[in-house]
Amino acid sequence: MSNLGTALVTGASTGIGAVYADRLARRGYDLILVARNTERLQDVAARITDATGRSVNVVTADLSDKDDLFRVEQILRNNAGITMLVNNAGFGGVTPLVDSDVNRMELMVDLNVTALMRLSYAAAPGFVARGQGTIINISSIVAIGPEILNGVYGGTKAFVLAFTQSLQHELAGKGIRVQAVLPGGTATEFWGIAGFEAYASSPKTMASDAMVDAALAGLDLGEIVTIPPLQDGTLWDDYEALRRRIAGDLAHARPGARYLTATA
Repeated sequence: MSNLGTALVTGASTGIGAVYADRLARRGYDLILVARNTERLQDVAARITDATGRSVNVVTADLSDKDDLFRVEQILRNNAGITMLVNNAGFGGVTPLVDSDVNRMELMVDLNVTALMRLSYAAAPGFVARGQGTIINISSIVAIGPEILNGVYGGTKAFVLAFTQSLQHELAGKGIRVQAVLPGGTATEFWGIAGFEAYASSPKTMASDAMVDAALAGLDLGEIVTIPPLQDGTLWDDYEALRRRIAGDLAHARPGARYLTATA
C-alpha cells in the first residue's frame, strides 16, 4: 500500500469524521484522529488498523478548550509527516436565533470558526515549506442558504466557505490543495446534538459514507468547493461566476446610480 503521509482528522470519533478516517487510511494515509471521546476514538482506530494496517494515533481534545486546541496546533506545526488536515469538528443548531442560548452560540463560533482557523494556520506554513499538503474544511449547504437552519450556524459555515476560498487563492500557487465541502442533511449524530434527532432518519438525509465518498471524488476532480447533494454542478459554476463578476465590479468611488437617484 502506498504511503501518502499522515492525515489529521478532527471530530473523528463518529459520523463524517470517522468515515473520512476510514477512507483516507484505505487510500494510503496514516492517521492522527482528534475528538473528545477517547473510547470512541480508540474503537475507530482499532477498526481502521485491523482493516488497513495503517498507523493510527488518537488525541483526546476538546477544540473549544484553548489548552486542548493549542496541543493540536503544536502537533500540526511540529510533525513534518502530516500532509493533510481535515477540519471536520463542529456542531450546529436548528433553534431560531432569538430562542437560542447565546453562550452556546458563542461556543459554536469557538469550535466552528476559531478552532478551524487556528488549525489551518498551524498546518499551512509547514505545507508551504514542504511544497505540498491538503486542507479540507467541512462547511455546509447553510453557507449559501443561511435561512435553512440557525443563523449563527449558517454564519459560521459561511465563514468556513469564504476562508477556504481565500486560502485557495493564496496557497494554490505554492502546491497546496484546499477544499470546502458543503454537506446537506447527513445521517449523523449532528441532528441529535442540534435538537432535531428525528431528521437523522429522514429519507432526505444522505448516508455519511456516500457524503464522504462524494467529497473525496470532488477532491480528485480538483474542485475547490464540493456540494455532494447538488445534482446539477453547473448551477454552482454559474453562482461562482456571478459572485466573481460582482466582486470585480466593486472598486468605485461613487455609489451606484440607483442610490444617487433615490436621494436626489
